[in-house]
Amino acid sequence: MTPMSMPVTVSLMVEIPEDLYVSIQDYLETHEMWSQERMMQAALSLFLLQNGVNKPHVNSLYLDSLFGCAA
Repeated sequence: MTPMSMPVTVSLMVEIPEDLYVSIQDYLETHEMWSQERMMQAALSLFLLQNGVNKPHVNSLYLDSLFGCAA
């Protein structure tokens, strides 16, 4: 990829309930192919798809995260 076509990423800091955080950490500890970033990308893109955002790049991000492809 050339520098012009590199995907841009944005860092988020969010507060979530501790029980949800513990559940995420438990899942990630037992599923080594998943990372926190991959899981969040899958969850957020699925939320958008289920709520009417029908954009090719969102569809692609969801499928890439679900099947372990580079984002």
